[in-house]
This record gives sequence, C-alpha cells and structure tokens, in this order.
Amino acid sequence: MQKQSITYPAVKAKKIPEKLAIHNDTRIDNYYWLNDRDNPEVLDYLNSENAFTKQIMKHTEKFQDHLFEEMKGRIKEDDTTVPYKLNGYWYITKYVTGMDYPIYVRKKETLDAQEEILFDCNEMAKGHAYFNLGGISISPDNKLAAFSIDIVSRRQYTIQIKNLETGKVYPDKIINTTGSITWANDNMTLFYAMKDEITLRSHKIFKHKLHTKSDTDIEVFHEEDETFNAFVYKTKSKKYIVIGSSSTLSSEYRILNADTPDNVFRIFQERTKDLEYNIAHYNDSFYIISNIGSATNFKVSKTNENTTEKEHWQDIIPHRKSVLIEDIEIFKEYLVVNERENGLNNLRIISWNGKEDYYLPFNSETYTVYIGNNPDFNSDNLRYGFNALTSPSSVRDYNFKTKKNEIKKEQEVLGGQFKKENYESKRIWATARDGVKVPISLVYKKGIKMNGANPLLQYAYGSYGSTIDPSFSIIRLSLLDRGFVYAITHVRGGEYLGRNWYEKGKLLSKRNTFTDFIDCSKYLIEQKYTSSNHLYAYGGSAGGLLMGVVINMNPELYNGVLAAVPFVDVVTTMLDDTIPLTTGEYDEWGNPNDKAYYDYMKSYSPYDNVEAKAYPNMLVTTGLHDSQVQYWEPAKWVAKLRELKTDTNKLLLHIDMDSGHGGASGRFESLKEVALEYAFLLDLEGIHG
Repeated sequence: MQKQSITYPAVKAKKIPEKLAIHNDTRIDNYYWLNDRDNPEVLDYLNSENAFTKQIMKHTEKFQDHLFEEMKGRIKEDDTTVPYKLNGYWYITKYVTGMDYPIYVRKKETLDAQEEILFDCNEMAKGHAYFNLGGISISPDNKLAAFSIDIVSRRQYTIQIKNLETGKVYPDKIINTTGSITWANDNMTLFYAMKDEITLRSHKIFKHKLHTKSDTDIEVFHEEDETFNAFVYKTKSKKYIVIGSSSTLSSEYRILNADTPDNVFRIFQERTKDLEYNIAHYNDSFYIISNIGSATNFKVSKTNENTTEKEHWQDIIPHRKSVLIEDIEIFKEYLVVNERENGLNNLRIISWNGKEDYYLPFNSETYTVYIGNNPDFNSDNLRYGFNALTSPSSVRDYNFKTKKNEIKKEQEVLGGQFKKENYESKRIWATARDGVKVPISLVYKKGIKMNGANPLLQYAYGSYGSTIDPSFSIIRLSLLDRGFVYAITHVRGGEYLGRNWYEKGKLLSKRNTFTDFIDCSKYLIEQKYTSSNHLYAYGGSAGGLLMGVVINMNPELYNGVLAAVPFVDVVTTMLDDTIPLTTGEYDEWGNPNDKAYYDYMKSYSPYDNVEAKAYPNMLVTTGLHDSQVQYWEPAKWVAKLRELKTDTNKLLLHIDMDSGHGGASGRFESLKEVALEYAFLLDLEGIHG
C-alpha cells in the first residue's frame, strides 16, 4: 500500500472559539466562523485545501486522466432515450458526441415526422459554470413550453415560457421556485411552488397568468407548518390540479378541476398525525396508497372523486406485514403495483375484471425494477425499467395481452471489454449485534479468490426510508476490473426490508444504522471478502454522516473512507432553523430543542465526537453552493480532524467552488470527481494503471 508523508496546507484553519449553549450544556466550536461563504478568509482556506489535495494527488493526475477517459469511453456519446408519446407528440432526449448536455426534441404523431428542437441545453449552458434544466411542461394545446433553469446549483429555479411556434422566450421570469410547473387546461394558467429565500423550503403555491408580470401572481396556498413542503402537479387523467403538502410522517392534498383554475382548491383529506397518503385519479375515482389503520407497509384504497375523506376509502389491496407497497400505475384494464418483499422489487399485474393477478418474474436477488413513463391509460403496454448489478439498465415494454416483454433499449457499454458473464453478484446476510439479519448485495469480477486480500468498497445510505437498490454502474467497472469487490449494505434507516426497517433506523433508534454498517464490515472481513487493510467505506450526504460516525466508533476497520457532501455537524445544524431543510428534518433525526434528542444526537454527531486518535485515510468532497448539506459542515469537520488526529494518513478535502449537492452539471464533468475518488482508493492499494 502507498505510504506518503503529509505536508499540511500553508493556511490552516484558525481557531475562533464559539460558545454554543443549550440544556445547560456548552459546546465550543472553534471553526464556527467557516460558515460565512462571503468571507475572503473562508474562501482562502477552502482554496488552500483544494491546493493541498491537488498537491497530494499530483502523482496520480495522469492516472486520473486515464480513469476519466476510460469511464467516458464506455459511455455512448451520441445517444437517445426511448421515445414516449404524449398528447399527439413523441418526446425524445438526445445526446450528441462532444457535447455535455441533453437536447430535448419532439415529433408530431409519428417517429418519421420532422424533428422539432424544444431545448438545446448545450446552447443554454454557454457562459455558465453550472447549468441544469429543471423541468419542462408543455401546454395542453402543445404551443407553449414552461421551463426552469438553475445556474448556481442551489436548486432555486427560474421559470420562463417559450412559444414553440415562434421559438421566442417570453421575457418575464419567475425566480426562486422548485422548478416544477403545472398547466391548467385553459393554456393560460400555470401553477408553481415558491421557495423560502432563506430556508429554501417550498412553502407557497402561486398561480401565474400568461402575458402578465410575475409580481402580480396570486398566492393560492401557503404551507405555514415549517416541517412540511408544498408541491403542485396535474393528475395523469388531466382532470385535476393537485397541491400536495408533506412532511416525513404525514401528508395532505388539495384538488381543483383543471378546467376551472380560478376556483378554490378543496382538501382531499385533511392532515392527520402519522397519516401518509398519495393519490391517483382515473375515471370518476381516486386511488389512494396510505398507511391508514396501522397499515405500516401501506395499502391501496379507492373512493369516488366527490367523497374523498378517509371514511369513504374502500380497500382494494389490503395491508400485508411482509409486503411494502411503493407505487401504482393505472391502466384502463389493469392495475400495476410496485411491491417490495424480502428486499426485492416486484411488479404485480392485476386485471380490473378480477381474472388475472400475477407477478412478472425476475430471477435474481441483485436487481432493480421500477415503473417507467406510462402517460396513456389506454395502452396495452407497461413500460418499466430493469437492471442488475451485472446487467446494464434497460427500458422494457410488457404487453398485457400477449404476456411478452420487449427490450426497447439496453444501455450500451462501449470499449469492447464488458461482458455480463465476466461478473458475479449475490446477496449475503450479516448478523447485527442485536441479532437482526442485515442484507448485503455484492458484485465482483468472476474468478477472484475470497482470501482476505481483495480491496472492497462498502457503500450505504441508510436514512429517510430511501432504499439503495442493487443497480448497474458503467463507472463502477473501473473498480471491479481492477479487483475491487463492491458491497451495498442495506442498513436500517432505508426501506429495503419494509417500513419497519426504516422506523428502526431513525430518531432514537438511529444508532442501528451505524452499528449495522460496522457489523457488516466485520462480517465481510470474517468471511474473507476483504481485510481491514483493504476495506474502504463510502457514503454521501446522510450517508456521509454514516461515514463520520463509523470512523469515530471503529476507525481501525477501514483503510480509507470516501465521504461525499457529508452531513456531519448534526447538532448545530438541527438547532439552526434558518438552514435549508432543518425544520423538515425533525421527524427523521428529532428536534434537539428537546433535551432527549439533543443528548442522543450529540452522542453520535461526527463533528462533536472527533477525538485525538488514529483515523483512516480520507477524501472528503463538497460543493460551495450546496443547499442540502452546507459546505461548512465538511470544512469544519476536516479542520477538527486535522487538529486532533494522531496518524499520518491522508486527509483530503476537495471543494467544487462552482457547484452544489449534486456536483458538476456537465454530462461528463462529474466523472472528473469520480476519477479523483477512484484514484484515491486505487493509490492506497498501490494500483496505478
């Protein structure tokens, strides 16, 4: 393994003690001052960290370039998505060789028709260090397109309207929105969600009339509860405009006939503590996925569109303890249900006439399947997506009548080296310290010996009930082909094994997420998939919090750690309700204004628990404009680690000075950061080619 003496940056973070007191407890934060992104000293420090990372990784620069070109070389540059038809037009997204951004086009009625360019993001991105086209919404008469862009990477989108007949973009701009736009059926009225300028919480729904100034837009809904976020959309049936409002644990919807946008929205079912529900409309009925009546894993109900309160909901798919209902798709003759049982996705097909009820077969334990874009109720085809750890992603159409699958498109892996049969994947189960079995999905090059000498990258997220399904990665091949084993640890805090799996990894049970990851690490070592000299941990955002905790608890297990945009200053962030997302996070982490939650958070918060001891090699990445996890959290964490750690291992901080939570915006630009991360890992293994 590569050993390298470390020269610390010329500019160290100075210490300015800040007293933070609550519940008769005082914490001293020496690096609190780093939270001012407009302070030249802060920017100087961040730039010095970037310079230091560049210095330490300089000997890998050619290797990084090689990795970048290798990963890019597998990706088909001149590519198109599978077309879908909506309201008389086929819509297609294209990528062109040598260009970073997509081109959105459409064709009228047939795929042989002349192509009409809607948006060329390569032209729109010129002059911007960051660019993202957030949403496109076509008016019902197909003549106008409302669209939104973000050029800062804080997910604050500006909405404009383009006349598709003349190509003219109207000058009026609607700023600081979520980027999602919904047309009423009159082709004149738009609904959108506005964000709070400080917290970035989507809290207001506005109505905009075509050819009027945005400052005259009418507020139609204000979500005053700071733990809720508001959004707006149109039902697949096109009959209703829906305003949604949701928190971690409850939801509420308002509906309005899309033909009468100036009328008043009515509440579908008022919010009730711990009642979560989603709605879909077809014919004269709404279909509801909810957890009403202790349906922990959710059930499906139906009600007439005129009587939407919960007492009218009639169950059509009951709750089952072992099956989580994740989504539904309604067709004229069939209902498709996306379910999860024992961690595995299933697509269930149910005919409305009661004669058919079956599952599509998937013969694997390491795959991902999801319902795709199905805008037409009358279609005989279900479009869905499928991929597995060893199989590239594909878009498929399943015909309800013939019972046949058609692969419309499978991701191409260029370069001539990739063959599915050269890789193996499987699912194994580790036993956590409380006796619970935790699943791990593995993929590796066929033929490698499990003798403890293999490098292994262990990944997890483990929060918000977000499930990390085992899926193919064209980029990950650069690790697998060099002998790495890749492991996805399905820790508690996600919903891989159902809703209860999430409940057991949040609030005052959050430690289960961390100990699950550690216990899986120990199991992987015991079973000789790797050893502590070759084990690497990786997580981002809330998964970066996981990284921070496990290196405080068991740093000796890992040779290296990748922490991307890590949420590591949990207590301070959760006490600051001016920071984006904070108030909406109380149901996930707890509210530290309550002493019980404060004490629990403080017991695991990575920043508060850094100690004078040896830590693994670490590469930490962030973006200056991140709206989800503020850049100062990883910056402060690295500064404190530098101050206290007793080892000579690498500790590197890389800050993208142009981007935010999602990283760089160009199609291939983000691969440069991946190349840095992979070069960091491979360098620790002494692999440079």
